[in-house]
Amino acid sequence: MGFEITLSSKGQIVLPKDVRDALDLRPGERLRVERIGRRIIIEQAEPPREKISYAEFRQRVPAYDGKPVAIEDMTAQIGTLFRDWKN
Repeated sequence: MGFEITLSSKGQIVLPKDVRDALDLRPGERLRVERIGRRIIIEQAEPPREKISYAEFRQRVPAYDGKPVAIEDMTAQIGTLFRDWKN
């Protein structure tokens, strides 16, 4: 379903009411605009992530208590997982 809208002299647009209602958009809500060629994509912005302190982060994430792993081993494993996923 498409709608034709008019661009104002200030570069503003009005989203039709049924679109705003269907997406539950409210005044002041943030939207994300992306240009792909001659297309404009408007979507609801992701809600801001909760900011926590380092101490809170440490409480939420359990400490790693396994044996140490070399960075080369991690890199090789990531490459293997990516190749398997890609195929």
